[in-house]
Amino acid sequence: MKHVKKVSKRTRVLTGVVAALAIGGVGAWSANASSPAPAAQAAARAGAGDGHLTRSTHLTVAAATDAAEAVLRAAQKENQRVSVAVVDRNGNTVVELRGDGAGPQSYESAVKKAYTAVSWNAPTSGLVKRLESAPTLKDIPGTLFLAGGAPVTAGGAPIAGIGVAGAPSGDLDEKFARAGVAELAK
Repeated sequence: MKHVKKVSKRTRVLTGVVAALAIGGVGAWSANASSPAPAAQAAARAGAGDGHLTRSTHLTVAAATDAAEAVLRAAQKENQRVSVAVVDRNGNTVVELRGDGAGPQSYESAVKKAYTAVSWNAPTSGLVKRLESAPTLKDIPGTLFLAGGAPVTAGGAPIAGIGVAGAPSGDLDEKFARAGVAELAK
């Protein structure tokens, strides 16, 4: 007869707990893998051809980064120090880059210009002219009606905005923003 070492009660309890967790975890994983969550089921029912859901197109982080880097390259060619922001269709910041030597105010201004451009699907230089007939537009939170923002569109709909700030004129800021839009068109 072989000698079997007696295992302590503490070891037996711990082993049982580990086994139960492992089995329970596998059961939970298999239950989740085989059936969608209740929220996903409700969303599937709501969107099953009855018009309750919409889809929107968004830039990837990689594409937004490429556009922002194109802006900085265009500014560097003209010895300008700028900041650039790329926001998505909902105005959420995707990428922000502050060029070497860009002023501290340029960072926030770039974000607001990008937000303004995507919100109105128009270059911010054109929106500045609208202030003459509707001066309260400038009071909308998060917007900045200065030249330097350009919308990015797909199929005629806005999908992003690029804002640039820090050059001595809004015209230059907007020129650099358009370089970012052009990068995305390649």
